Amino acid sequence: MKRRKSEKDKKLANDARLLRWWRAWHREERDAVLSGPHARTLAELFRAFSAIDCIQQSQLVGFIGAIDWSAIDYQTRLVVLHELNRSITKLRESQKLDPIDDPVDDDAPPNAFQVIRGILLSQSFPQSRESPSEHPTKCKKEPS
Repeated sequence: MKRRKSEKDKKLANDARLLRWWRAWHREERDAVLSGPHARTLAELFRAFSAIDCIQQSQLVGFIGAIDWSAIDYQTRLVVLHELNRSITKLRESQKLDPIDDPVDDDAPPNAFQVIRGILLSQSFPQSRESPSEHPTKCKKEPS
């Protein structure tokens, strides 16, 4: 019995260590984005994410839609998408809702996250080996 518990404890400790590394890696990615060529714009955007409970969905979609994403590389877009996802999840959990509630039905209107993901990943990319040639997205309209 003691051996099982120690194996379970080892797994829990290993999982906790991996989670700390993963969070540290995302912090480094965010810091790199905030010190890069688009720092001013993205700092304002991340500030909006931190106050997401005070912003209307349509305002956030409009703000993100006003940014020239064609000038921003794919990796930076993924960091922005991760930060948005983290902010939305944190907001939903604080309201005692499911962390993720994307409509599954094809007939359902897309939510704000899906619309924003469509904006971020549908515009043309600068040439880089990391960017996929095509990004499928069906989120074209703002949720009502």
